[in-house]
Amino acid sequence: MNTYTIPKNTKIIVETSDLTKLHGTKPRVAHLHLQVLSKCVYGFLGPNGAGKTTTLKLLLGLAKPNQGKVYLFGDEVTDRNRLALLRRTGSLIESPSFYGHLTGMENLQIVAKLKGVPFSEIADVLHTVRLTSQQHKKVKHYSLGMKQRLGIAMALLGEPELLILDEPTNGLDPAGIQEMRELIRSLPSDRHMTVILSSHLLSEVSQMADQVGIINHGEMIFQGTQAELQSQGNNLEEIFLTLTGGADSL
Repeated sequence: MNTYTIPKNTKIIVETSDLTKLHGTKPRVAHLHLQVLSKCVYGFLGPNGAGKTTTLKLLLGLAKPNQGKVYLFGDEVTDRNRLALLRRTGSLIESPSFYGHLTGMENLQIVAKLKGVPFSEIADVLHTVRLTSQQHKKVKHYSLGMKQRLGIAMALLGEPELLILDEPTNGLDPAGIQEMRELIRSLPSDRHMTVILSSHLLSEVSQMADQVGIINHGEMIFQGTQAELQSQGNNLEEIFLTLTGGADSL
């Protein structure tokens, strides 16, 4: 497996060591060594069933590993410090959940109360995800793209340093995909944030990510920048075509 050439004085925000999760005797995640650098967009790429969502759940403590360690912000995640570290993290795993009979604003107020975040932050996250004009509309009348953006707004409450997004463009129409790309690309510079996003689409990762990790059958088969991958003579597209039999998705 390829590893990063890490620039001097660059912080590693997320790291795993020998991370393994079994389903019965079969590994969902196998001896994974993940490194995510500060203030970047990290594209976590792989076929459906490759172990992407399981890995993200392990990072967040939503699943327990059979072996290995997770480090967030330089500290090993333990039962003692897990909640403190997760307060610095926002996430959207699988489909976001809402109260459909309430407005976007009311849903955000509920999340703000649960997080202990002042309501004054809500206007800012609504502006960031471009939902200010729709904040008083009931969520059951939102489009899928608007719901995805509202889910990200919820994750942004509390000004997290790390944002973890599982297939954020899944099911969106072309306009919604473009809006999501622009939003994600803006977060490291505008909010000084590190973003991990999973995807099975080469086109999505190539347009959003600074760094790439490719996972297949639970194993990391490449990790580095897109420039590093191409400089080795292994074009990213060729790896995808090998894994997918000629498709642009994994």
